[in-house]
Amino acid sequence: MSRVGGLLRRAAVRLTPGRRAPAAGTGVVVSYRPSADGRADPGEVVWAWVPFEEDATRGKDRPVLVVGRDGDLLVGLMLTSKDHDGAERRARDAGQGRRWMDVGAGGWDRQGRPSEVRLDRVLHLDPKAVRREGATLDERRFRAVADAARALHGWA
Repeated sequence: MSRVGGLLRRAAVRLTPGRRAPAAGTGVVVSYRPSADGRADPGEVVWAWVPFEEDATRGKDRPVLVVGRDGDLLVGLMLTSKDHDGAERRARDAGQGRRWMDVGAGGWDRQGRPSEVRLDRVLHLDPKAVRREGATLDERRFRAVADAARALHGWA
């Protein structure tokens, strides 16, 4: 990747990696509105470049669940096929830590592996930076994720 390309990609994510989302009332509107129109919509899993927390100058393309909008930006939560159940349990027992939620398998993973969504790292994405549509999360699973994210971040 060229330095210029890297800078363009990093500009796609508007929040500092690892920083919590803005407080309630800042414009985040959560909704379920998937539409097979070629544009990223809430309820869809898309692919976008996401910086690593430990080094924001590096990152990778990864699946992101679009949960809503904040003005012209998409609001998303990253997905992973890595299992965090043990770490989540330990963090919960300690009253701290990252927040992960199982969402199961879907068309965003070619190998059909079950995925987890990270609730505590909110990404604001430029819609033009989304690479491709991966799949649509069914409404039942989306609502469970949206409710958990609303509770964590204080979104309406």
